[in-house]
Amino acid sequence: MESQRKSSGEEDSSGERGLLHTWKGYSYSVTPERVLLSRPVLQAALGTRHGVLLVEGGQVYSFGEFPWKQSQVSEVGPLKPVLESALSGQRVVAVAAGSFHSGALTEDGGVHMWGENSFGQCGLSSLTVVPNPTPVAVMDPDTSPPHTIRVLELACGEQHSLALSAQHEVWAWGSGCQLGLVTTVFPVWKPQKVEHLVGRHVLQVACGAFHSLALVRCLPPQESRRPLPDKCGQCNQLLYTMTDKEDHVIISDSHYCPLGVELLAEGEARLGPGRSPPLGLQSSPSEPLSSHTSDSAPGPHPSITEHTDYERGRTVAQNGEVLTTTDTDISAAGTDSDRAVGVGGAGSRNSPYPDDQAVKEYLKKLSDTSLAEETAKMTIAGASFQPPADSLDLLTSDLIPRVMPVTTSSALNSLVSSCASAVGERVVSTYEALSLKKMINYYYPGVVGVAGVPGGIPGGVPGGFPGGPAEERVRLEESMQGKKSCSTGDIREEEAEGLSRRLSLPGLLSQVSPRLLRRASRPRVRAVPLTPVGGLPEAGELLPSLQTEVWSWGRGEEGQLGHGDNLPRLQPLCIKCLSSKEVVLVAAGAHHSLALTAQSQVFSWGSNSSGQLGHMASPTTIPRLATLSEGIRVWDVGAGAQHTLLLADGDCYQPILYYSGQQVREGAQDAPQDQTEGYSYTQQPVLLPFCMNLGYVSGVFAGGQSCVALADRSVMGFSASLHELAAAERKFYCKLSSVKNHILRPLLDLGEDYCCRYSSAGQRPWVRESLSTALGLASTVLLRSLARCYSHLCHLTGQHSASLTANLRRRREFKSLVMLEHASIFLDTYNEYCCSVGNFLVMGGFQALAKPSLEFFGKCPELLQRLAESSEENIPLSDLLVTLFYLPMRHLHEYGRLLLKLGTCFEVSSVDYQKLQDGCSKFEALALHLKRRRKEAEYTYHFWKSFPGKMTDSLRNPRRRLICESSNKALTLQNSGRFSVNWFILFNDALVHAQFSTHHVFPLATLWVEPIPEENTGLHGLKVISPEETFTLLACSSMEKAKWLRSINQAVDQAMSGAGQSGSGAGQRAEPPISRTASYTFYKDSRLKEAIYEGRWLAGKPNGRGMVKWLDGRIYTGTFKNGLEDGFGDYVMPSKTLNLNDHYQGHWKEGKMHGIGTYKYATGELYEGSFQDNMRHGHGMLRSGTLNSSSPSVFIGQWVHDKKTGYGVFDDITRGEKYMGMWQDDQRQGTGVIVTQFGLYYEGAFNNNKMQGTGVLLSEDNTTYEGEFSEDWTLNGKGVLTMPNGDYFEGSFTGEWGSGLKVTGSFFKPNLYDSDGDKGRAVKLGRLAVRPEEKWRVVFEECWMRLGCEAPGQGENQRAWENIAVALTTSRRRHRDSPEMNLSRTQNRTLESLEFIPQQHVGPVTMEKYDSIRRYLIKACDTPLHPLGWLMETLVAVYRMTYVGVGANRRLLLQAVNEIMSYLARIFQLVRFLFPDLPEEGGAIPEPSSDPQDKKDSNCADTQLESPKPGRVVSSSALLLPVLLPRLYPPLFTLYALEKEREDDVYWECVLRLNKQPDVALLAFLGVQHRFHSVSVPVLGEKTEVVSSTKDACFASATETLQQISTTFTPSDKLQVIQLTFEEITKEVMSSLEDNFLWSMDDLFPVFLYVVLRARIRNLGSEVSLIEDLMDPCVQHGEHGIMFTTLKACYYQIQHEKTT
Repeated sequence: MESQRKSSGEEDSSGERGLLHTWKGYSYSVTPERVLLSRPVLQAALGTRHGVLLVEGGQVYSFGEFPWKQSQVSEVGPLKPVLESALSGQRVVAVAAGSFHSGALTEDGGVHMWGENSFGQCGLSSLTVVPNPTPVAVMDPDTSPPHTIRVLELACGEQHSLALSAQHEVWAWGSGCQLGLVTTVFPVWKPQKVEHLVGRHVLQVACGAFHSLALVRCLPPQESRRPLPDKCGQCNQLLYTMTDKEDHVIISDSHYCPLGVELLAEGEARLGPGRSPPLGLQSSPSEPLSSHTSDSAPGPHPSITEHTDYERGRTVAQNGEVLTTTDTDISAAGTDSDRAVGVGGAGSRNSPYPDDQAVKEYLKKLSDTSLAEETAKMTIAGASFQPPADSLDLLTSDLIPRVMPVTTSSALNSLVSSCASAVGERVVSTYEALSLKKMINYYYPGVVGVAGVPGGIPGGVPGGFPGGPAEERVRLEESMQGKKSCSTGDIREEEAEGLSRRLSLPGLLSQVSPRLLRRASRPRVRAVPLTPVGGLPEAGELLPSLQTEVWSWGRGEEGQLGHGDNLPRLQPLCIKCLSSKEVVLVAAGAHHSLALTAQSQVFSWGSNSSGQLGHMASPTTIPRLATLSEGIRVWDVGAGAQHTLLLADGDCYQPILYYSGQQVREGAQDAPQDQTEGYSYTQQPVLLPFCMNLGYVSGVFAGGQSCVALADRSVMGFSASLHELAAAERKFYCKLSSVKNHILRPLLDLGEDYCCRYSSAGQRPWVRESLSTALGLASTVLLRSLARCYSHLCHLTGQHSASLTANLRRRREFKSLVMLEHASIFLDTYNEYCCSVGNFLVMGGFQALAKPSLEFFGKCPELLQRLAESSEENIPLSDLLVTLFYLPMRHLHEYGRLLLKLGTCFEVSSVDYQKLQDGCSKFEALALHLKRRRKEAEYTYHFWKSFPGKMTDSLRNPRRRLICESSNKALTLQNSGRFSVNWFILFNDALVHAQFSTHHVFPLATLWVEPIPEENTGLHGLKVISPEETFTLLACSSMEKAKWLRSINQAVDQAMSGAGQSGSGAGQRAEPPISRTASYTFYKDSRLKEAIYEGRWLAGKPNGRGMVKWLDGRIYTGTFKNGLEDGFGDYVMPSKTLNLNDHYQGHWKEGKMHGIGTYKYATGELYEGSFQDNMRHGHGMLRSGTLNSSSPSVFIGQWVHDKKTGYGVFDDITRGEKYMGMWQDDQRQGTGVIVTQFGLYYEGAFNNNKMQGTGVLLSEDNTTYEGEFSEDWTLNGKGVLTMPNGDYFEGSFTGEWGSGLKVTGSFFKPNLYDSDGDKGRAVKLGRLAVRPEEKWRVVFEECWMRLGCEAPGQGENQRAWENIAVALTTSRRRHRDSPEMNLSRTQNRTLESLEFIPQQHVGPVTMEKYDSIRRYLIKACDTPLHPLGWLMETLVAVYRMTYVGVGANRRLLLQAVNEIMSYLARIFQLVRFLFPDLPEEGGAIPEPSSDPQDKKDSNCADTQLESPKPGRVVSSSALLLPVLLPRLYPPLFTLYALEKEREDDVYWECVLRLNKQPDVALLAFLGVQHRFHSVSVPVLGEKTEVVSSTKDACFASATETLQQISTTFTPSDKLQVIQLTFEEITKEVMSSLEDNFLWSMDDLFPVFLYVVLRARIRNLGSEVSLIEDLMDPCVQHGEHGIMFTTLKACYYQIQHEKTT
């Protein structure tokens, strides 16, 4: 604060802040004395004869009498406080004072206590007095190890102390039942947790002399719905009992817990632990009270702890709420406090129920004599237990009833329960009539006025308050039907009294059958809670809670507990009637209690011997409002021994002081407290006249007979501004609450279908028109919405008011103001409220509300006028209501003004000034914005009044506001008819074109308007574009044209940005963006009629991402261009017959499927491939069948106009056949190959889907037919049939293969000795199959098209690279937008590098460029989004589709190899197109001798062979096989293995035989020279000599190297392995021979043969054939060629090796 003062430039010194004034009494002669201290006082606390002061800096001073300071000063005058030096070095943040002890709270949450300690109130054992502040440890014993509890607040009584922890739990120590602890041993030296409040959020604690108070936050709704315990935690009895009757169930929630009370007063009874307390209260209204005779002597015996919320609620109801209207009404339930305590029931004269005789007479009419007699006996028997009239006095004086009475209510309940089954529904109807119809009159006679209004505003409604009796009834029910825990059982019915009424009474209708209850109940309207349960969600912990409860415990002989009786309470108990009063502060005097509400009202209860309660009403055992003049708003309270001090707002914003209680006359200060001579008292609070001289009082404190006020002297400065802000907010909240209670809640009460009120005679009800009938359904809903928003605003204001008030009491600074730090909470709440009022106004709600309001308020609505602050006379009721509900908007200006006033206390250049200025600007801007919105709403309402009625119903919308309209002919339609009427109306969400009785609505979000240049036409035209219409509007002048253009553009802009945001008028664009996001329903377009589009637009057309939903269930989600589907999209189309969906996901062009996509048919078929014009066109794969994973058939190949045409592979899984050939119009046509799962192979001609023409057919055993065919597998014509042994037929054949053939011709058996005969007859396969270059032509054409070429090789190189970059960028963006298609970080980096066009495609190719091209191709082929990657992926798919499964036929090997060679040639053509300077196949790349070697030779040792190096000659196989072959290797190698199966079996048998021999024997057998034998071999790092039995040790490293040939894929890699094997052999031989040794083939071959045998390569024949077929031609005659020839020779040698 000091820094704030310095920056504000004020002259106030620290001596002008925290000024302390003290006095006693209230007479005019009293003058406060100022206590002079060097520092400002922050807090004071007063005991009976001493006080404690906390000053700035954390120091503590004491004054008064200190009997506990034996060796020090024992008494100090109030004007000369002494410093508590024991606290030096500690920064104290709070102090507290009990009657004769004190406490201090340090910054770290530590507690220090000193003073009287006879009862343990200082928490220090073995000391009767504590002379100086001493630390007291508050430890939690439940933790291990026990940890110290941080304390937030202290409170001290006469014999006890309370602490509020940082966990908002209460800890207590000292003596007496006021501790709330479950113990009988006193004193309690160590602080203990009050277990009964565990789990609740305690906000504040206060201590009286012998009682305690706690302010508790209500449980949130979800917690209050938790299941309650079914047994009492103390006595273990059931909390709820259920008695099953014949047609109904009695459920009782009443429970009495017999807790004993140990009183410490001398001569009072002490209840020991081994003695049961007497049962003295009624357990349930439907059960008789049990009797108990007490042996104790008469006298005051407050030894009953009443724990039954039900009984407490009933007492409160009878003695509390009903009696709060006027003092004259008290006679309804007894006026003296003795009568109020009679909870056991009254005599028969006071029974609120119908008398017994009436019941008997009524039952006689319904039943026979015997039943009536039986019933009469029961009734009389019940009445016989009633006590005499004077027994109430006995109950009051002893508090232990000797005879337990049974009330007439119990008799009646028992009677009805017993007779229900015998008499049936008629008896229950009797009961219903008695309880429902007459009970109101019998139970609540003469209750009128406004007592039912929360807050109890004085005055009253003119003409009576119609909501009163019903509200009383609902609130009585609420208080009577409390559950075990008052808070958890509270369902807040008070917030919806008028909307959820129940004509029931506790203990009565709980016994009526639910069926009758349902029949008797009326239709309900959904309740609108006028207090938000749990507060505003966005406010969170920023603002104090108003949903609070007050809990009390301790002694109650003066009624200071507020439970309606004088009984003590051992444990905390909720004061039910304060639960909805929004209590924000509690204070406790010696024997009375105070509760301050957010509405600035004070409730008081307890001892009123000196008028300290501020009222003279009886009984004083329940909270009642202190009597204050209207307009006095209390915001701080202090309670002394027999007086109360109130700090309040008056007419000005400087605080005023009120005093009520004992008057201390001069000379009588030292008189004993129980002596009344020399004392007088107040009957209501009196104003202290000297308060205006004290300055700005920020807090009051009271104790003993003393009063203290803390004040600041700051005239027109900072303190004044803060006080004015808080006072204005308190006044505003009281105003809002008055409107809510007097206007809004009664209006909502009218929402019932029938509103019955009884006349003064109590007999004839009158029926008023239902509110929903008067308003209509729409306006009724809007009224509820208005009530909800008003409730939120009111609640926020109340919270803010409490926050500002707490700030005044504590820091008195502005930086923590919520309205500055979190202004959005206020702005949003006001925005929402203004919107709800405007909506109700626009729909004519206030006009419709006028009639029921007139019936309600009468023709002289003075209350409305007063609350609306309207001085006009004869103002219409509807206008008065509008003014009233728009009243809160004025407060925004007040916020701005007061923040600006605060800002003037600071330098203009300071940060604080800027912060306040920004806050002021926000509230002022919002006020202006809401003012404009009010004008818009009123303008719109008056427009609807004049608009033709037929169109009003369809166009009127709560949120729709009128901007301008053309009724003055200012705007016309171009080319309209001469007699046509065109009326244009611009709303905030649509442009309406009205013609006679028709109209059309153009939503603004999809409206574009452009000015037409006037130079050409001379007309003031505007071109209006909507999704389906474009028309021209003509204005009458250029000014009118500019006005409409500006209005439409602003309206469109606001509609797009979400109108209603605060300050939306500021910074608007000149015109809205041409591209936008909006939703639209088509109504004309034939293709999109009645379809809904949501997404991006451009100039009236869908453009960008969007979604279309048709009425028939079709949905398209994807990109659009010029109103048509274009780009990538997802399309779902329902199938009516199958009740499933067709689903397409892929590319579109101009509204049609075009490009790559996937189509899932409802039939179960799946197509993946190319589309064109909504048809399958190009390369694609179709899986047919119900389950795609096991489809009966799969086709992959070329499609033309939705039909199979061109080359394709068809796998008929059900028949076990695979066709590879040409198609035409879905039929096999041309050359093709068929293989079957039984080993049949056919190649030849097909016609009309049949084998027709010349063909070759082979069976598994090599039987071959070459000739003519006419049908599938049917021979017909000339041909040659060759047997496996070489015999053959030649002639004409007819018949189906496998079922018998007819042959006409010659049989030939070749010469047995002619070895060339069979060779001459061998059939050369592949001649009649589709040529390799014809296969998959459409796949390569698609790739060329992606590069921008219409035909292979025809196109621009630069354009191809640009297309690649665009394709990659588009694909990346699509994957980024689709979470399910997310790419990894590595894939993203690869794509980024591929998007850049490499520089290697220009200029001559060097080895360095060649390597970079090779690396680029590897990355491109690894990425399916790249055209080359897509091509590679597709080729792999078709290759595997062709040669896997049935296609794994050894006779297809040659075609498979040729297909790969064709791939290489065609891909190489693409590569050379992208890199035009790359040499042709076989061309050489010039390189300097210093260049690094090619990848094939990078790891090779230099050799002296002069053959061309693989890396220096460009070949498709060297460049592309490393990329392609690893993907195709599995199916290809399988074909090689099948082809070489017989040879490999022979080879393998020989390998196994020869490998049985040890190394020396095998070397000798193979003819290896002895000098090449290994003498020693390394084993585990040590040299071991080779002996005759050594096996698998010689040339081990070479053997392991050769075994790696099976792990490589390409021929070049396999050749590399062979070369490394030779090098390993040479290395091992060289270790024992001279360095200049050179191999000869004769020496080398046996050694290599040994290595091959030891390597045990299973399919060596397949490996050799693969290398031979796919080896790069340029290495065939070089070093690699020689090495490969050696390996091949070894393979053949092993097959023919003979072993002996």
